[in-house]
Amino acid sequence: MASARKEFSHLDRRNRPTMVDVGAKDITHREAVAEARVRLPREVASALRRSGHRTKKGPVFDTAIVAGVMAAKRTHELIPFCHPLGLEHCLISIEQRSAEILVRCRVAVHHRTGVEMEALTGATVAALTIYDMCKALSHDIEIAGVRLLEKSGGRRAFRRATPGRPAAR
Repeated sequence: MASARKEFSHLDRRNRPTMVDVGAKDITHREAVAEARVRLPREVASALRRSGHRTKKGPVFDTAIVAGVMAAKRTHELIPFCHPLGLEHCLISIEQRSAEILVRCRVAVHHRTGVEMEALTGATVAALTIYDMCKALSHDIEIAGVRLLEKSGGRRAFRRATPGRPAAR
């Protein structure tokens, strides 16, 4: 039981779920970047590009950006043990690469706890919004590759190795 508590920070002495006490941690600038990929059928990708990224529901990328920022700000309402954070910055970038749309979410805050979940939530909800706005064209849309790319400002920094960029040590 003791090893489970060390391994899983969200378990108390009785092995019950609990929110981590961050009161003794230092306030630092914390930042995280996450991404999600939306894979479209070729014909949908072409139609989306030709339309200027608009469907009958409206501007796809602009709507996804707003949804992603809103979701990042409300992550603590969705993920049970996330602390409520007053985000200082949230940037959603969306880029269409052939039949794939790359969504990235960068989040920053000065706080005692990190913003990885906020970045992941922002990227995921933006991707879900793209799906929702394109599903009238096809349901053969896939959301994949939701992952943390980097985080900084806490006890441990992290940077995922990507082509052309080695992982941080």
